[in-house]
Amino acid sequence: MIISLFALVLSYYSHYVLNKKLQVVEKKDILLNTVLEARRYEKNYFLYLSRKHIEKALSYVVEAENLLQSITKEYGKYSVTSNLEEMVNEIQLYKQHLAALIGLHEKDGTIKVSIDTLDNFQNYQKSIELQGRKITTDLENIVKKERKYLQNLIERSKIYHTIALAAILILSILTTLFLIINVNRPLQAIEDAVFQIARGHYKKIPKISTGDEFESLIISLNIMIDELNRRNEQIVQSEKLASLGTLTSGVAHELNNPLNNISTSIQILLEELDENTPEFKKQLLIETEKQIERARDTVKALLEFSRDRSFKPRTVNFKDIVDQTIKLIKAEVPANIRLKTDIPHDLQVTIDPQRIQQVLINLIVNAIHAMEQGGDLTIRAFMRKENQEFCFQVSDTGTGIPKENISKIFDPFFTTKDIGIGTGLGLSTSHGIVEQHGGRFEVESQVGKGTTFTVILPVRSNDMMGID
Repeated sequence: MIISLFALVLSYYSHYVLNKKLQVVEKKDILLNTVLEARRYEKNYFLYLSRKHIEKALSYVVEAENLLQSITKEYGKYSVTSNLEEMVNEIQLYKQHLAALIGLHEKDGTIKVSIDTLDNFQNYQKSIELQGRKITTDLENIVKKERKYLQNLIERSKIYHTIALAAILILSILTTLFLIINVNRPLQAIEDAVFQIARGHYKKIPKISTGDEFESLIISLNIMIDELNRRNEQIVQSEKLASLGTLTSGVAHELNNPLNNISTSIQILLEELDENTPEFKKQLLIETEKQIERARDTVKALLEFSRDRSFKPRTVNFKDIVDQTIKLIKAEVPANIRLKTDIPHDLQVTIDPQRIQQVLINLIVNAIHAMEQGGDLTIRAFMRKENQEFCFQVSDTGTGIPKENISKIFDPFFTTKDIGIGTGLGLSTSHGIVEQHGGRFEVESQVGKGTTFTVILPVRSNDMMGID
């Protein structure tokens, strides 16, 4: 920084001196030309002996004297030669000789003819020629020196400018590196984190050791991300519990049937206790065990769905997930809605089954609510091998979604349902779960014809998902 500043000051000073030297050279060029004009009229005088020529020469010498005094006063310290005062004296002497020549003429301009006058005239001629030649030669040498010095000054100025530019370039590079390391990198990390937060991925920002406000800001943001993670888990769990409320009647039905069968079998066993029918009793016990297993599976599925656990993808059969989900929600499907599935039996995918099951429940419940007059509810699943993507769809033939609402359906608390029916968090939570898997939603809807929600997930192995 100091070197750069010094180079800039030096460059500025060099530019300032260069400007002054240009003015000095320009003034001395004018001075030389003025003296040359005086010499021209001086020579014309000696050729034609006209008083007008000598008067004109004298006027140019006076002008040259004034110009030289001005140069000495204003630009003396910027001049290469230090004998400007001597030059002034020489010009004044030259002026005196020219003025003396005028005295050799009569008032009408004719020259006085006498031997003495002739001798004086020849002496003045020699003196003036020598004096004029000396002044011209000296001025030419001075201008030549000034130009040479000016050229050297320009070369030095180039060097100073080069040094200044190099220093500025180095300073710019260092500043850029500083900004990249200490400003841009933290800002980029913060920008990426905010973008991920907006997409529902609450991943901590890597720590940096800059010792400034950015380090404090990232620490604060990480604290905020921890809190968002905690609250997001709470929202997911709350929505899951809200879904359990929807599933209550279906679960009650799933438990009531096996319990009734168990009760009936036990009553028959009690009635047939004294009868010698071991095969019949064995068959009743086997049926009772099946009903107990059925009830246990229902309770297990309910407990698995309601359990609060972190995001843990694993490889599962997707048809089993759908079948299990339909069991939980089947009692909620009205008789006027035809539920269809189109899922390959061997479709293996790497997902978090609980969370994807929650997405399925939310989409199925929304589809049911959209078909109050009945219709078709279809669940499909397939692979897009060309894109290495796994897709599943939930389609209905319900009321559809107006175009102006499609962009809002994933916003938290946005709902078109009546108060008390929906929380407005189902699709928002589902959107977060799908993005947590690295996937996305696609929605196609026509008012009065129905809606298709397509969930597109990347095909990944456990290792690719970061699972131990």
